[in-house]
Amino acid sequence: MSHSSTQPFVKWAGGKRQLLEKLRSRMPSACKKYYEPFVGGGALLFDSKPEQAFINDINRELMHTYEAIRDSRDEFISRMEEMDRVTCTKEFYYKTRGRYNEKLSGGEYDVEMAVLFVYLNKHCFNGLYRVNAKGLFNVPWNQKISGKSIDIENIKAVSYYLQNVTITCQDFETALEGAGAQDFIYLDSPYAPLNPTSFEAYTKEGFTIEEHRRLAEVFRRLTEKGCYCMLTNHNTELIHELYDGFSMEEIDVRRAINSNASKRVGKELIIRNYR
Repeated sequence: MSHSSTQPFVKWAGGKRQLLEKLRSRMPSACKKYYEPFVGGGALLFDSKPEQAFINDINRELMHTYEAIRDSRDEFISRMEEMDRVTCTKEFYYKTRGRYNEKLSGGEYDVEMAVLFVYLNKHCFNGLYRVNAKGLFNVPWNQKISGKSIDIENIKAVSYYLQNVTITCQDFETALEGAGAQDFIYLDSPYAPLNPTSFEAYTKEGFTIEEHRRLAEVFRRLTEKGCYCMLTNHNTELIHELYDGFSMEEIDVRRAINSNASKRVGKELIIRNYR
């Protein structure tokens, strides 16, 4: 694995940039393949750059953007530069959001959609990805008219690395079917609720408590297969119950995406099935 300077190209809820040192130091010293079924912004992926990587997320628009950057890098960069030549006023932001939602409604998964996806991520409030009941993006403008949407050299580095990465958009359990002994799996699912009313999903499908129980079952099955598994989640009774018997470490975190500043600190767990 390599630790050069490639960075995530989007800000993503639950992103792990602040925890990279802790996560990196707890990865197995050697492994065969790397699996990340809830890849999100891919902070650990781009930090470690494993040679054989399989990445997945249920957010189709996100994974389409990974593919567009991998397969159509030059067109992606050219279109993004064109977007950034226009001042991001309130009017332009909402026009862009409307265009993106038109493409969502029409199922137009092309390079333009990927460009709009990244542009909105950089210019929406707190970098959130949130959709309404119809599956349409509804995050407001961040009220900042300046700032580039991409680092061109980083996009080139991301595209180069992704050439040999398998990218999928499917259920996490399906995405892990090929994992075997000595493969490393990093599991960073949407977090379990801090209380029963705090669940918010970033896709319209959601991630329920039942899904967390299914994830824990998959974790145990992967352990039986000889996989190295590392998981991060909230420090709650539910998570302690689901992963009883595995190594658990409590860590302090700063939560970058939360509308209430007082809730941007908390405690999380790093859970492993190996030492």
